[in-house]
Amino acid sequence: MIRSKELKITGMDYGLILIVLMLVLVGLMAIYSASYKVESPDLKANFSRQVVWFLISIVCMAIAIIVPTKVYEVSAYWLYALAIILLIFTLILNRGSIARWINIGPVHIQASEFAKIAIILALARYLSHERRKLNKIKDLAVSFGIVVLPFLLVAKQPDLGTALVFLAIILPIIFWAGMPSYFLFVIVAPFMIMISSFNYYTYFLAMIIIALVLLFFKPGLFKAMLFMVVNIIVGILTPLLWNQLHAYQRHRILTFLGIEMDPHGLSYQVIQSKVAIGSGGFLGKGLLKGTQTQLRFLPEQHTDFVFSLIGEELGFLGGLFIMVLFLVLLLRGIYIAAKVRNKFSGLMVIGATAILGYHIIVNIGMTVGMMPVTGLPLPFISYGGSSLIVCMTLTGMIINASIRRFKY
Repeated sequence: MIRSKELKITGMDYGLILIVLMLVLVGLMAIYSASYKVESPDLKANFSRQVVWFLISIVCMAIAIIVPTKVYEVSAYWLYALAIILLIFTLILNRGSIARWINIGPVHIQASEFAKIAIILALARYLSHERRKLNKIKDLAVSFGIVVLPFLLVAKQPDLGTALVFLAIILPIIFWAGMPSYFLFVIVAPFMIMISSFNYYTYFLAMIIIALVLLFFKPGLFKAMLFMVVNIIVGILTPLLWNQLHAYQRHRILTFLGIEMDPHGLSYQVIQSKVAIGSGGFLGKGLLKGTQTQLRFLPEQHTDFVFSLIGEELGFLGGLFIMVLFLVLLLRGIYIAAKVRNKFSGLMVIGATAILGYHIIVNIGMTVGMMPVTGLPLPFISYGGSSLIVCMTLTGMIINASIRRFKY
């Protein structure tokens, strides 16, 4: 009787669940369309496999909702350690080749996907401690250290696109944890230096801007000197690290910036994606009737470029519907993060929302040529078991916090 009353007071976020189920349904339809006319038995089985992954992900989301918040907090560091071990094991197991999956029979597990959840929980636990002060270099350095270690392990696989997701988590979480505006500049400045470090004049100009901002904030002589030294080191290391990137990674970045054009290589994907979306018009060509899709002109149409398939077959209206669902999902996540009384839960929710938001923006952006082709799946829609399970689990974590939002 008490349990029933508690559930009635807190309530289940059925609206959020409905949004997720609609997105998954659209994804299943898109995957079915992508494999409709293929001859490969393996590709034809994508739809049935995704249905199985969906059923498994439903169970994972239910578990994520039921588990008490305290369990997340207590197990955060253990899950983080396990994620690091799995990432290292992935590199050892696939030495000398692309090391992105742990293969267990017919099942391929992508450890980097599950590391996203572990990083969120570890950061949320560390920053929710009442003694943490983000105006202290130590606490800020530890926060970044939690993210940098898995970032380096995933970048080594190599999977730069997924590795960058880890960096996208840190800023929203530490901002939500109460980081002062000065430290926002401290975080953004190295990226400005990275971009400007390939030219002596732009690098010198960037350093002058940093010096002027430091004069404005007046952080103290020691902190100012340390900050200048760090940015000088970043400026020196960036060109060196650039040369360590794989050729395809440098090519992707240069193609995105418009410095290189490759209509028969990387740019081909973006070109065909734009053609597919543009040809869909306002209402689309209809499910299973997209020429770019069914004639296989569109590469990776069931994974990275699934939104292009939706744009062609469901048109502008279908694409807009998907984006509205995503927008409501993200706004709901931010709203829940603002309402929960438990600091750990709030940081957990904002981290989960940040991951989903980053994936959505980058994936849809790359299909229309506004973002580099990073290989990130579209949440709930793209084909892939690991991705779907993680996205559903993240949603379960958000709903979990919503149900227990009045608990400290």
